[in-house]
Amino acid sequence: MKIMHLSDLHLGKRVNEFSMLEDQTYILNEIINIIDEQKPKVIILAGDIYDKPIPPAEAVEIFDDFLYKLSKRNLYVFIISGNHDSAERIAFGSRLFDKSGIYLSPVYNGKISPICIDDKYGKVNFYMLPFIKPVHVRRFFPDAEVYTYTDALSTVISDMHIDTAQKNILITHQFVTGSSRTESEDVSVGGSDNVDADIFKDFDYVALGHIHRSQCCDSEYIRYCGTPLKYSFSESKDIKSITMLDIKEKGNIKLDFIPLTPLRDMVEIKGSYNELMLKSFYENTSLTDDYVHITLTDEEDIPDVITKLRVVYKNIMKLDYDNQRTKKSSEINSINDMDSKSPLELFDTFYELQNGKHLSDTQRVFLKNIIEEIWEYK
Repeated sequence: MKIMHLSDLHLGKRVNEFSMLEDQTYILNEIINIIDEQKPKVIILAGDIYDKPIPPAEAVEIFDDFLYKLSKRNLYVFIISGNHDSAERIAFGSRLFDKSGIYLSPVYNGKISPICIDDKYGKVNFYMLPFIKPVHVRRFFPDAEVYTYTDALSTVISDMHIDTAQKNILITHQFVTGSSRTESEDVSVGGSDNVDADIFKDFDYVALGHIHRSQCCDSEYIRYCGTPLKYSFSESKDIKSITMLDIKEKGNIKLDFIPLTPLRDMVEIKGSYNELMLKSFYENTSLTDDYVHITLTDEEDIPDVITKLRVVYKNIMKLDYDNQRTKKSSEINSINDMDSKSPLELFDTFYELQNGKHLSDTQRVFLKNIIEEIWEYK
């Protein structure tokens, strides 16, 4: 049985105030093309379908179109809600969708029953466990000691009564301890949402959502597939992919990773303004269309530089400087003997702390004239 593992579409997301809807539409169409090539029997969507609990109408339309295309391909589709989703909205119409082979996780009600699919190697049990918190579990297991996320999931999984002689796949959306985060994820203070990987030991494969970087956790079969698109510059060097697994007999699972090519990449470039604006630097590259984070090494700020850079780099998302001034890490503390210093001396001291050097002679003359004009300083 070939299974495609996807998660964290975050439909409707904005990155640095740029709407990602066009990029998301493009990548979903790419995924449909890969489905037609690979011909999996099962598609897993492990949560965070949308970026907001109440998604924009355009995001709902994109997902509706994606589901319609999946329904035309005679597949089994398993969809759970993530921490960004509204569990109630994801569950809407689930009893109707079931008849078409599209299974939507219900709002957690204390019971997780498997959906069984047969193939020539036997039955595979799929358990759909949407994003839950300890408070959700305590409601249905009042006698259990549920204080942490590990307690919560351990309690829920124990109640599933897994038959380890059969092939079992869990679809869930949680943060497994030790996973590598990126800047585009929600972070719980102190790691309070951590889940220990050993609670998943009875499953043949755990299809995880929540973390945006593709990786395994403790076992290669406890895995995050990652987002299909980059959503922060901390992911600029990541290669986004689809996780494919082919499960045959019990214990016989083959993993494959199919790279995804986005409409626009997310890249970081660095150099002086003049260097980056040279035609030889950007011609015959995709930089003019990509989402870019530019770091300028010029010592002086360039007036209206964003507008000038956008002539070439039309999708610039972020701009920084890296020079002597920004490298200076000393704190600007209160200045001693303030009352005994002239305004020019105070400004010179402040400028040195801020920029790592004294005012130039030209700057001192210019500033002195301004001070004399404003304060009538002699």
